[in-house]
Amino acid sequence: MNPRVAILGLHLEVNAFSPPTTRLDFEQQSWVEGEAITEAGRAKVSAVPTEIPGFYTRMDATGAWEPVPLIVITAPPGGIMAPGIFPEFLRIARARLEAAGPVDAVYVASHGASRAAEEADTDGAILAMLREVVGPDVPIVGTLDLHCNVSDRQIALSDLLIAYRTNPHVDMRERASEAAGAIRHMLASGERPETHFIRLPMTPPTVTLLTAEASPYSAAIAEGVAAREADPDLVGVSVTGGFAYTDIPKCGLCVWASARPGQGAKAKALAERLAGRIWQDRAALSRTLTSIPDAVALAVAAGADAAVPRLVLADVADNPGGGGGGNTTALLAALHQSRARGVVFGVLIDPVLAAAAHAAGQGARMQAVANATPGPFAETFRTGATVRALSDGTGVGRRGSIAGRAFSIGPAALLELEDSGLLLAVGSLRRQLLDPAMLEILGVDVEAARTIVVKSRGHFRAGFDIYATPDRTLEVDAPGLVSPVLSRFEFRGLPRPVFPLDADAAWG
Repeated sequence: MNPRVAILGLHLEVNAFSPPTTRLDFEQQSWVEGEAITEAGRAKVSAVPTEIPGFYTRMDATGAWEPVPLIVITAPPGGIMAPGIFPEFLRIARARLEAAGPVDAVYVASHGASRAAEEADTDGAILAMLREVVGPDVPIVGTLDLHCNVSDRQIALSDLLIAYRTNPHVDMRERASEAAGAIRHMLASGERPETHFIRLPMTPPTVTLLTAEASPYSAAIAEGVAAREADPDLVGVSVTGGFAYTDIPKCGLCVWASARPGQGAKAKALAERLAGRIWQDRAALSRTLTSIPDAVALAVAAGADAAVPRLVLADVADNPGGGGGGNTTALLAALHQSRARGVVFGVLIDPVLAAAAHAAGQGARMQAVANATPGPFAETFRTGATVRALSDGTGVGRRGSIAGRAFSIGPAALLELEDSGLLLAVGSLRRQLLDPAMLEILGVDVEAARTIVVKSRGHFRAGFDIYATPDRTLEVDAPGLVSPVLSRFEFRGLPRPVFPLDADAAWG
């Protein structure tokens, strides 16, 4: 009899300091139920998380099976889910699961850093609901983002949790494939892994968790992968950096390892070894950002001399991919005032400005007003501009995290600012600039730019790495809701003491 596998997921990275995430935020990105999940999972291009097609591809390739798709919802990173959304998600998932009848396994494709008005540990609550319905004997396997927050309840209620290994994230499909393989193995063998879990009292700034850079974090991931490949008794190893901005007790860097039944000692030894090395070298997980004046000076130099290598500046504190509004103008204003040449800046999120550009029409001169109604860190910015291009904002990613995946920044415009000549990409939906295609839909010749400014924390590196070397890719210390300088936030739920906020943070 073909195995019946239930599929569900909730993708939302919550920044508790950002405005609440609404039902509309989910609907504008992806709210898919029932058979529409299977259609999206087998489609050439779709907007569902990459894990879904990755899971379907591996399951289809490894034998006959019957998908039991429940519900998959995704929204851009933002504030706590508004009241009613999470209970509705749970109700739909439970009703569809109960109506489907017995299943042989469950796959959960979630981000892992969500939070709702009604529930802090949303991922634990999802697993608790699943266990209530399917019982203790049905395997439950999940995949998680590297920036997840993991509770002891999640570890206890699941059979195997698999986190991404790359940051920028480019291995979502592979981790989902790994999850499918694990489900196939559990169903064939009847084995259920033993897991040892450690949460360290540390929340490193997200900019220090890049896996292509040498650090205690990237070294731990590499060592864990090598250990698993060398020992068939190990069935999973994950090292996650956490997401401090969710501001809940389960925040923190986590290490867990899973082993075949009876081999739990190996999982425990590996997890303790990896956690111990990270803790011992924790001071290395720090970063000094580039000041706005220094960043502007570098941009001026790059624009004045073609022999100076191209520059990429990341406005990391306003990263929509971490809950930022995508609308701060401190760096934009400084670059415009400097008259640095060859600057492309994107994507500034301002639906009012985008609509005004569409109303003016391509080629028109207009008074561009960003943040006409100011918000947190989002000051009003005014200047004359020419509308160079207009777009509906839709496209397909071509590099990095969203390669081959449909995206939309909503109605968009490319403005050339008077006096400076700075090219400003304006969008209507809160999305981080992580792929050149998001500029190219507006006709931008990215290759010709001397300085590229991205409102992104790190995922842009997998998309824009062809334009600047690592030493010319700099994180700027501008204001925003996702500043890597954690001391600027008033945390209320984060467990304390914790490194790097507290000098007295300790771990045995």
